[in-house]
Amino acid sequence: MFPIIGIALAGLVAAVLGFAATKPSEFRLRRIHRINTPPAKIFPLINDFRRWEAWSPWEKLDPALKRTHSGAPSGKGAVYEWEGNSKAGKGRMEIVESSPPGKIVIKIDFIKPFEAHNTVDFMLEPKGTATDVTWSMFGPNPYMMKVMGVFVDMDQMVGKDFEKGLASLKTVAEGG
Repeated sequence: MFPIIGIALAGLVAAVLGFAATKPSEFRLRRIHRINTPPAKIFPLINDFRRWEAWSPWEKLDPALKRTHSGAPSGKGAVYEWEGNSKAGKGRMEIVESSPPGKIVIKIDFIKPFEAHNTVDFMLEPKGTATDVTWSMFGPNPYMMKVMGVFVDMDQMVGKDFEKGLASLKTVAEGG
């Protein structure tokens, strides 16, 4: 009886590991939200890390979050480092491209709870008197993340944070 259970369990583990190996080697998350104000009013809220406290979904995960700002005050070269509880983790972001009023690219390095090195970009596209804000994150999808992805839908999990952040950005940008 035990050998059969062991063989079945080994087969199941092998199937999960094999399935994980078929996952893409890169990932991309993307959410779009319409904000009823021009790009020039939204751009500074993203381009200055000091203003993220007003809208970022992760800023409220740890009331004792330690924040460090360095480099340029905003735009290319601005750096934001954080360290917090197990939910907030530890990491660093740097704006590597800033093209007012439509594009910001950020290099993001997560250190804790797991190491990851990704790219985030924000695209602001005018739509009449409104703006479509696209928030994307992409990067390598290492094998352990592929295995985790068999059990957890990262797009759905992180996507919820993007949606919450874009809704907060809308509230702040529209003056609410």
